[in-house]
Amino acid sequence: MKILLSNDDGYHAEGLVELARAVSELAEPIIVAPDRNQSGASHSLTLDTPLRVAQTDNGIYYVNGTPTDCVHLAITGLLETEPEMVMAGINHGSNLGDDVLYSGTVAAAIEGRFLGLPAMAISLAGDHAKHFATASRAACVILRRLQSEPLPTDTILNVNVPDLPFDKLRGFKATRLGFRHRSEAAVGMQDPKGKRVYWVGPAGEGQDAGPGTDFHAVAEGYVSVTPLQVDLTRHDLVVSLESWLNP
Repeated sequence: MKILLSNDDGYHAEGLVELARAVSELAEPIIVAPDRNQSGASHSLTLDTPLRVAQTDNGIYYVNGTPTDCVHLAITGLLETEPEMVMAGINHGSNLGDDVLYSGTVAAAIEGRFLGLPAMAISLAGDHAKHFATASRAACVILRRLQSEPLPTDTILNVNVPDLPFDKLRGFKATRLGFRHRSEAAVGMQDPKGKRVYWVGPAGEGQDAGPGTDFHAVAEGYVSVTPLQVDLTRHDLVVSLESWLNP
């Protein structure tokens, strides 16, 4: 089994290296990742400049583009043999609730789904997370299940792992996305030339973060596994919207 690995923290990131090490015990990992940190890149494609690919001595491909570029390029032209699955991560920090709309790691997994492959995004919760071996082991537990009992090919799993030793985890929970409070205010300051600049403020804390959500599971010490879909249509509103448009 060949598995395409990517991320949004860059090809040199500790989480990606650890994931590749763990996955190599179960499958053949192929890494195609950004050449630098692309956190927050969401599902952007580079359309106005060419993508350049280089390769390290140990076979890792790195691209001057976004996580979505990496997965798209890998599957549609770079690799001679198409992989059977896409795994993105291990992200340095959680991707909970609304984070999935901004995350380059989750976008890499979704791009794999767009191109017909099952996909998983793995993130390690915490601002200064360190238990990447826990996250890689949790990812391999899920990978083994997928190998023995595959889910539908349109499956996207968003996995968030508490920053704990593996033996301290309380288990795995199937969850739904919660959502955060409004982001904190942008931080303004002056650059050395006296020009006004801004830093995007930190994400808000969990607002819808009760039982059943990904926020709650991680806070309680469980690995959160959330199935995602790419259809953003609010189906329950279609009929009433039609009446509103045509009174």
